[in-house]
Amino acid sequence: MKEKITRSSGNGFADLGFPPEEAAILAMRADLMAQLRPVVEKRNWTQVEAAQVLGISESRVSDLMRGKWDKFSLDMLVTLATRAGLHCELRLAA
Repeated sequence: MKEKITRSSGNGFADLGFPPEEAAILAMRADLMAQLRPVVEKRNWTQVEAAQVLGISESRVSDLMRGKWDKFSLDMLVTLATRAGLHCELRLAA
């Protein structure tokens, strides 16, 4: 039996049935985390160093590095990205 393949909308959370506004926030959180983790890795920070630079506990650094995006608000991820020296900007599309 063949399964029907559905093309992605570009937002996996929307594809999973989340309401559009929630899917947008979830996608932004996931994208920010995906940008933050390589910065920590590339700079070879220990968890102690990352915690000091980012202003969070070592356990929070562990959550970040393990991709536990559900433990971070969008605001907190923007704050962490800024502390890591990244520039965040929001772009709207029609």
